[in-house]
Amino acid sequence: MTVADLERPVLDTLKELGIPYIRIEHPPVVTVEEAEERWKGLSGAHCKNLFLRNQRGNRHYLVVAEGSHRIDLRELAWKIGEDRLSFGSPARLRKILGVEPGAVSPFGLVHDEARRVSVLIEKTLRDSRDVIFHPNVNTASLSLAFADLERFLASRGNTIDYITL
Repeated sequence: MTVADLERPVLDTLKELGIPYIRIEHPPVVTVEEAEERWKGLSGAHCKNLFLRNQRGNRHYLVVAEGSHRIDLRELAWKIGEDRLSFGSPARLRKILGVEPGAVSPFGLVHDEARRVSVLIEKTLRDSRDVIFHPNVNTASLSLAFADLERFLASRGNTIDYITL
């Protein structure tokens, strides 16, 4: 599958929803720190995205947070009523969100037709005018209005909760 094939469902969905965005291409990045170097020309909150599973592996979470914020998985598990959380494996990530490690973002929800992933968004992101995410590939980034991210998420039908981290 080509980069264009991985990104196309995201761009098509945004077009269908009438959501404007700014797109830039860059060398592959895996960490928020690497991405921040490439995002200097984009306005918006630099976000980190974690794909997590509960201990039994029957519930999945996508945590969306400000890139500089530390996320304590024990505290998060307690807040959402789970015994323990861990990172989903690369195979699980591919199967559920259709992305590779380093390309995780809310846009992977275009592949979650069964709506198995609950989205947990850090409350402070609501104060951001714009947010930045990978469009299912780590060689490009999109900047869009936070309100438009919410429209995209609403179109997917996954459970969404706003949390304090």
